[in-house]
Amino acid sequence: MTSQPEIVSFEDSIKAMEPLRQAVSALGIELVDAQLDKFYTYYKEMVDWNQRVNLTGITEFQDVLTKHYLDSLSVSLALSDELKSNGSFIDVGTGAGFPGIPLCLAFPGMGGTLLDATGKKTIFLEYIVEILGLDRLSVVKDRAETLAMAPEHREVYDIVLGRGLAGMAAFAELTLPFAKVGGLVIAQKLTNSSEEIAAASNAIELLGGELKEIIQVAQKGLENRALVVVKKIMPTPMRYPRRPGSPSKNPL
Repeated sequence: MTSQPEIVSFEDSIKAMEPLRQAVSALGIELVDAQLDKFYTYYKEMVDWNQRVNLTGITEFQDVLTKHYLDSLSVSLALSDELKSNGSFIDVGTGAGFPGIPLCLAFPGMGGTLLDATGKKTIFLEYIVEILGLDRLSVVKDRAETLAMAPEHREVYDIVLGRGLAGMAAFAELTLPFAKVGGLVIAQKLTNSSEEIAAASNAIELLGGELKEIIQVAQKGLENRALVVVKKIMPTPMRYPRRPGSPSKNPL
């Protein structure tokens, strides 16, 4: 069962979300009351929809604050102030909207595309984007392998995000084609992923990227998390990504 605070007013929602405000301050993020209220609305709607649509296995209030919201906002550790002000991103395999929606709630100047292949999830995403007033976000139902071939999405994004998407080699093939040259691909991984990352080095190079840095996420509750940051230094060859399913079944 989900433990949900009893909210009867705007003030109650702000009080309930106060732990999030304190937690993200360690990331250098300041959230005002109106933003906290939207984070609560997002939580409430996600839990409600999750009773009918399988959006997430994490629904306990405190777990959502840490494992969804704080984890999503930890991506900001890899972003410059300029990118946080007006960067464009695509969130590949976004599911219930993580990390893309929390980033847009915290940094209203950011915008881009939420991509997921599951229709029921994209229906929720379209609904919650409208409810939260995130007019800089669009929702697309498609597979990454297909959408990455579309001219309006190929090599146009400043940032490409993915959380729990695939092993690092497959992840690179599913994400690097979306990044513009000079852009960043950010993979949220466990801190013990060094072998996985090393094994993906050839794939990253082949796809036009280079490993820029690995950032350890030291925030409470996320001590085992790291951000693997890849910079796009050359265009991705047009033969990538391969047909749907191939990147995961047969990683480069």
